[in-house]
Amino acid sequence: MSVVNLLNIIIILLVFLIFGLGVTYFVLVVKDKTKKDATKKVDSKKTPESTVGKFKENLSVESIYKFMEFDEIKDNMIIRKNREQYVMVIQCQGVNYDLMSEEEKIAVEEGFVQFLNTLRFPIQLYIQTRSLNLKDIVDEYKDRIKSMEEEIENLKLKQKEAEIKGNSDLAQKIAYQIRRKQNVFEYGADISEYVGRMSLNKNVLQQKTYIIVSYFTSEFGSTSTYSNEEIDNICFSELYTRTQSVIRSLAASEVGGKILDSEELAELLYIAYNRDDSELLQLSKALDAQYDALYSTSKDVLIKKQEKLQEEIDEKSVELATQSIMEADKIRKEKKQKEEEEKRIIEERALEFIEQYKNQMDDDLYKETKNVISGKSKKAKETKENANETVEEKDNSSTVKRGRRKLNTNKIAK
Repeated sequence: MSVVNLLNIIIILLVFLIFGLGVTYFVLVVKDKTKKDATKKVDSKKTPESTVGKFKENLSVESIYKFMEFDEIKDNMIIRKNREQYVMVIQCQGVNYDLMSEEEKIAVEEGFVQFLNTLRFPIQLYIQTRSLNLKDIVDEYKDRIKSMEEEIENLKLKQKEAEIKGNSDLAQKIAYQIRRKQNVFEYGADISEYVGRMSLNKNVLQQKTYIIVSYFTSEFGSTSTYSNEEIDNICFSELYTRTQSVIRSLAASEVGGKILDSEELAELLYIAYNRDDSELLQLSKALDAQYDALYSTSKDVLIKKQEKLQEEIDEKSVELATQSIMEADKIRKEKKQKEEEEKRIIEERALEFIEQYKNQMDDDLYKETKNVISGKSKKAKETKENANETVEEKDNSSTVKRGRRKLNTNKIAK
């Protein structure tokens, strides 16, 4: 066997070996891929990639209501399960049990046992921990301090007046009041500063205890014959009776209670659903901002119409007054011209009569008569001019005093 034939056989064996290895590798790769695909299919059935962090469809109002597990808040009640359950919440004002004596502790315990024995319906206890919001308290303290500071300043002015008048007894009394209010003012300033420093600490927590009282519509029978409003009224009456009974029973253990109104119920649920964001986005601020106002408040339409009509009446009244003054001034001028014309004619006729009887009078009498006639006419003119000036001054002063649109009769007449 030659060397060439041996090499050919070796090459052929190597080719077959490489081919076999390639086929084996391909088979292994295909099996691994098939196994991975099967695993992905199983995982996709559990948590599909298309739904991770996404919603299949847009959220509707109905889906949000299902998530919140209540329908609405109405008449200090939480309505749940399509008006099948109504809930009222009582906020309890606790007592400091640790600082009580043994007898007081026993009395509280007996009162609580009595409260439990008087229950004829199920209740739930709910405790909610909130970050204490001291902003409102600080603002209230600051407003009181500001008003007290103004009172002190007023008292100081009264004290100075009393000292100037020489009333020493009154000045001493006022000084005593100033000292007393000054002490209260300083104490209030310290309190407001202390509470302000506390508000900077975000870890100040407040624990509140609530008693939840429920009423189901199935307790009074079928509701098919009642409207929604009638069902709400019936449930409100029953719940109010139950909550008042609970509050009276709690009073035996020196625990006070009050029914939460609709706004307080909304705040309670808001904090329960938004524990992290409730400290930053407070419901009271949102309500003060009127986020739920669908329109801006304004004056009533009827009031606006009345105001507009009153403005039109005022404008027309001023216009009519102006026209009347102008017409009256025109008539006055015409009368004045007519009177002056008549007097001129009378004067001329009188002078004509004097000229006719000139020969029967002395020269001195003739001249004196002419002077009398001309003098009377001049005196009458001066008197009228003075009277007209007085009337015009009165008109101008009354126009200024009225304070409305000035109607200057002089300018109108000119």
